[in-house]
Amino acid sequence: MTDPDHKRRIVVGITGATGSIIGMRLLEVMREAGIETHLVMSKWGARTMVHETSRTVGEVNALAAHAYNPNDQGAAISSGSFVTDGMVIAPCSMRTLAAIASGQGEHLVHRAADVVLKERRKLVLVVRESPLSEIHLENMLKLARMGVTILPPMPGFYTHPKSVEEMVDQIVMRILDQFGIHTDLAARWDGVMSAPPARATLD
Repeated sequence: MTDPDHKRRIVVGITGATGSIIGMRLLEVMREAGIETHLVMSKWGARTMVHETSRTVGEVNALAAHAYNPNDQGAAISSGSFVTDGMVIAPCSMRTLAAIASGQGEHLVHRAADVVLKERRKLVLVVRESPLSEIHLENMLKLARMGVTILPPMPGFYTHPKSVEEMVDQIVMRILDQFGIHTDLAARWDGVMSAPPARATLD
C-alpha cells in the first residue's frame, strides 16, 4: 500500500569528476523543496569539491539531511530495506560509472548505487568526461539497458544563460524532472523561439 504522506527520500552521491557545483546546488534545491537527502561524497569527490569551490566538506555535508562517510558500508543506504525514491550521482566520474557497471562496491557510493539497481529504483548518473572512450560508452550503454538514466550535464543555450549558475540551475531542474519533481529553476522550452540578446559589435 502506498503511503499518501510519504516523504520523498533521495540518495545523493558526489564523486571525483569536475562539476561539484552541480551536486551542491542539487542539495540546496532539494532541501528547499523539503526532500530528505542522504549524501555520500567519495574521497576524490571531496578533493575536487574543495578545489573547485569555496565550500568545505562540512558545509556541503550540512546541506543534506544525512551525510555518510564513504567507507561506512554499514550505513542505512547500503541496505535495500532502507526505502528511498532512488539515487543521483552528480557529478559521476568514469571510475564510479565503471564500478557500478561491473557491480564492484569499493565504497559507499558504489554500494548505494548497487542497492538502487537491485531494488529497481531510479538511478540517475550525471556523467562528466570529455572526450569519451569506447569503455565509457559501453559502460553507459550497459547501464542504460538496465534502466539507468544517463544525464550528462549539457546546458540548453536556447535560454540564453547569463552565468554559470543559470546553466547549473537548468541541469539541476532536468535532474529533478527524472524523479517527478518539477521546479521552475530555469526557463523551459515552450516551442517558441525567443529573440537572442543583441550581440556586441567590434569597431
